[in-house]
Amino acid sequence: MPKAVLFDLDGTLTASGEGIVRSVQYALEKMGREVPDPSALTVFIGPPLVQEFMDFSGMSHEEALRALELYRERYTTVGLFENHPYQGIIELLGTLRAAGILTCVASSKPEPFVQRILDHFGMTGLFDQVVGATLDEKRTAKADVINEALVRLGMRDERNMVTMVGDRAQDARGAQAASVGFVGVTYGYGSREELLSAGATTVVDTVDELGRVLLG
Repeated sequence: MPKAVLFDLDGTLTASGEGIVRSVQYALEKMGREVPDPSALTVFIGPPLVQEFMDFSGMSHEEALRALELYRERYTTVGLFENHPYQGIIELLGTLRAAGILTCVASSKPEPFVQRILDHFGMTGLFDQVVGATLDEKRTAKADVINEALVRLGMRDERNMVTMVGDRAQDARGAQAASVGFVGVTYGYGSREELLSAGATTVVDTVDELGRVLLG
């Protein structure tokens, strides 16, 4: 059983896809770009957005920064709350804490946005620390977010006792780079194939199964 569990936010703790996708559509439309079907935009859920705008739409870095500004224009007022916790996740967090396990959010979403979402759903008290990306984009890589979480939790020298939980390839790769354990979940926005190809060795399909793995 781990001493600490780090949770990704989007697709792991909350079903945030609607707000993210609609805000990406808003940004693309404002920039005069083609606005694809929502199903094509799920690639934006989880990864750092500047890089995703560059990869997906062929934007320059400068254009992607402008797209990020437009995205945040909608996301900070509306998109944040087009969202809900996954069924059973709040109960799981309570069970982990009752077992003496430290809990932390480790998200590539900007930390102020993470905090607002947790506050909105009354989840803040379920975490010992909340760590996200910086608004200036200096800390967006998952490994950097995880390493910051380890510092704040006082677990930097006990990485072998820490498990990261996430739904996307970058979560798995970030955990590997930071030398912590990893459990992938398929109830979010990534597939089993994506997680396994990124090096995950433990993948679960439900919140109940996740609890059994973490507490087993």
